[in-house]
Amino acid sequence: VHYLFIVFCSVSGSVPLKSVEVELQVRDHVATVVSTLNYENKEDKPLEAVFVFPLPGDAAVCHFSATIGQTQIVAEVKEKQQAREEYDDALSSGQQAFLLEESDQSPDIFSLSVGSLPPGESASIRLEYVTELAVQADDGLRFCLPAVLNPRYQPQESGGSVGASVQVTSVPASLVPYSLSFSARVSSPRPVSKVESNCSLDPLQYLNTEQTQATVKLAAGHKFDRDVEVLIYYKDAHQPTAVVEAGQASAKPGSLMGDPVVMLSLYPEFPQDVMSSLASCGEFVFLLDRSGSMDCPMNNSKRDQTRIGSARDTLLLLLKSLPMGCYFNIYSFGSGYEHIFPKSVEYSQKTMEEALKKVTDMKANLGGTEILKPLQHIHSQPCIPNHPRQVFVFTDGEVGNTKEIISLVKKNSGSHRCFSFGIGEGASSALINGLAKEGGGHAQFITGADRMQPKVMQSLRFALQPAVVDISVTWDLPKGVSVTVLSPPITALFQGQRSLVYAQLSGQVGAAPSQNEKPPWLDFFSIKLTVHSLAARTLIRSLEMEERESRREQDGGLKKKVVELSVQSGVSSAFTAFIAVNKGDGEAIQGPLVRRNVPTPGEFLEMPTTIKIYLCFDFPLQKAAHFKQPPRDPLLQLVSLQKASGCWELDPALAAALGKTSEEVENTKPASVNQEVWATILALIWLRGFKMDAQEEWELLAMKAASWLRAQNECVEAGNALLGCNVQKDALGL
Repeated sequence: VHYLFIVFCSVSGSVPLKSVEVELQVRDHVATVVSTLNYENKEDKPLEAVFVFPLPGDAAVCHFSATIGQTQIVAEVKEKQQAREEYDDALSSGQQAFLLEESDQSPDIFSLSVGSLPPGESASIRLEYVTELAVQADDGLRFCLPAVLNPRYQPQESGGSVGASVQVTSVPASLVPYSLSFSARVSSPRPVSKVESNCSLDPLQYLNTEQTQATVKLAAGHKFDRDVEVLIYYKDAHQPTAVVEAGQASAKPGSLMGDPVVMLSLYPEFPQDVMSSLASCGEFVFLLDRSGSMDCPMNNSKRDQTRIGSARDTLLLLLKSLPMGCYFNIYSFGSGYEHIFPKSVEYSQKTMEEALKKVTDMKANLGGTEILKPLQHIHSQPCIPNHPRQVFVFTDGEVGNTKEIISLVKKNSGSHRCFSFGIGEGASSALINGLAKEGGGHAQFITGADRMQPKVMQSLRFALQPAVVDISVTWDLPKGVSVTVLSPPITALFQGQRSLVYAQLSGQVGAAPSQNEKPPWLDFFSIKLTVHSLAARTLIRSLEMEERESRREQDGGLKKKVVELSVQSGVSSAFTAFIAVNKGDGEAIQGPLVRRNVPTPGEFLEMPTTIKIYLCFDFPLQKAAHFKQPPRDPLLQLVSLQKASGCWELDPALAAALGKTSEEVENTKPASVNQEVWATILALIWLRGFKMDAQEEWELLAMKAASWLRAQNECVEAGNALLGCNVQKDALGL
């Protein structure tokens, strides 16, 4: 599939969207996002503006309204086809109408249609959604406002091209014709320790002495060249919490919206002695995207490192860090897929060398982005007894069949875990988060100046650490109160992973206790139906997945359930849409309606020509732009020399990596010491002496080396003398 956009620089004169204002309200780990989109028709004809834009994949869109002059119209949720017909009928009769719908293929793409905007008139659209914030490996909570929407690759057999379902108009960031303002307010029972972002922020302002409330704003002049990522850090992050929210007074008692809903959050911290015991078994399957878009630079400021180049370096670290006795395989995919071994093989020096040789030659030359087929092949392989399967997926996440892929992962979640890595701006949050959530793993996003290697190695550490299984939740409730759990059951708890449980409380719940009586882990929401919306979204997503899996039965019962729940809760779904029609007494709008597609920022390679041609490609280019590869990182040079067992050999290559001559390295070796022992001691001292800033990247392979060396400690003093360091034996794990 080819994507080629030819964009004339006069685009800004014809686009009615003038500004986007975003207000973020974070309460503990739940975010409410209010976006206001301001439209103005400066042309002499009535316009229809169509804006296709990304939202977080797990967002619950719960409010949509339009203000024209002094009139506010609040949209209703209706069955999708009915909503589309009402929209078309309104435009045909000269009325104004507004339609918001989720893409059929991916829950993180929405289309907003603003119909019949007369010449000279303005309209303000308000869109509200709630979402849970994903927890990062360093305990930070991540909020992402997607700004970049890349074209999604749609496999041919899944029903036509991407254009049939998602019409994306993309331009480079410098040509986006509307402005963005962004502000955030954070509150929690626990103090806010810091807020960070990949974009320039004004200084954090605390609103109280306890530092439990704070505000922050995006600095003026934001360029649309990246998603806006905000990381929020609290003190005492691992304390479990529960939030109870009262039901809607106007809703029927016994219904989801009429009853109170509780949200239980579990984010345990395991004892250090448990976490230091890493597994020596497992089947590790690495699935690498080699589509054309992986040849793009990792970020705009550092264009010499491509995504595929960074992925190759990361695979080197992963392969060196695997424990002896495990099994592994590497798949790569584009329009088709390849695997290094017909089936997973035992990890040894021979298999590691064979894999690394092929990884070195990997290029972004396999065409489109078809993840489904290699995943199907991986799951068709029989599992290896006593070696749990762990799948690592690396992709820039530009696919159109997200729901199909996530359904497959969920279906096989009993036999594997899935760790996912979204590379670059515009990676689909629905795909990356969905893979990890349904696969019981961890999702990481590598954007801006992030290095891929430390984030991936954190996930490998999670994969090797023990998990808590056989989990049950016991509800201690007052007499006459019963509970209905709305979330899928938690099957395992891992270090660094948050688990949420939503439940509906029925019966005589009673009044909430006073602030002084309630325990510190309990909170109450009462202003808006935030928790209800999230609970409804959880239930809707589960039912949608069930409906997808049972579609062949054609009974339509599950789809009907989703529509009913979506309409009742006011939360959008794949089968519903928000529709608002201005039925005021004004005159019908005259004249033919002109359609304007509002562009979103995309990723492009720029060429100096009068008409600029921007390429965002998922196909092999014969003469694509080649980015000069930088000289090899000294750390990777040293790591590449490590043996599968964990040791290094004493040879000229090691001496060069350490910045010494062969004679210097060999002549200072204590006479009674084995050459491999001496070489390994030197490598470990060099890592600790010179590369502590990259410890997360080499820590696991150093642990493997230390276990190989455990009984060998007589060389440390001599090694420190040669390298001019003072690293102690216990620091090396000896």
